[in-house]
Amino acid sequence: MTIPRRSWRGAGAFAAAAVVGLAGGVISAGPAAAHTPTWAVTCSEVTLDLKAYSGSATNEVTVSVVGGDDLLATTEFGQEFSTKTPLQLPKHDKELTVRLVVKAGDDAQYSFQEEKTAEVCEGETPSPTPTEATPSETPNTEPSVSETAEPSATPSETATQTAPAPAEPSSSAPDLAETGSSSATPVIGGAALAVLLAGGGILWSVRKRRATQH
Repeated sequence: MTIPRRSWRGAGAFAAAAVVGLAGGVISAGPAAAHTPTWAVTCSEVTLDLKAYSGSATNEVTVSVVGGDDLLATTEFGQEFSTKTPLQLPKHDKELTVRLVVKAGDDAQYSFQEEKTAEVCEGETPSPTPTEATPSETPNTEPSVSETAEPSATPSETATQTAPAPAEPSSSAPDLAETGSSSATPVIGGAALAVLLAGGGILWSVRKRRATQH
């Protein structure tokens, strides 16, 4: 049986097309499967394992706690990056959200971003928050009776020092009456005696004149 040449040529063309299509599929699927970001989050640490990235481009990776600090600041790497020592999470009494951001340098479509939750570790209890003690009674700011009644030493000393001095008698004021004897007493007594004698003489003269007239 002889197979026509056209049939061989058609079969060869079909086989070549199949091989090219298969090769193209492998080539097109290769880059998509090449970038492999793998990471894990526990209650206390984060591990990374980034593989099959382009070595001719500059890739970047960042790990951070959402609403907190960076666990791994933006770091450049080549074909792969792994954490030799796990990234330690801060102590926490509630769940934390951890974010991984990988920027592929060869093409933005291969960049990767994902968030995972870090649970609270068992046996880790938060420290109690100190509370301020509320006073049971309102302090009385008014002074007590004993404190108010006690005189201060300073005002009394000031009053004593500032008291006005008694006024000195003026030299022009009349002398007060003396209660004892004085050198002017004999003179006064003699004058009184003279007045009495003069009065008696006048009375005697008047009587004598009346007697003469009768």
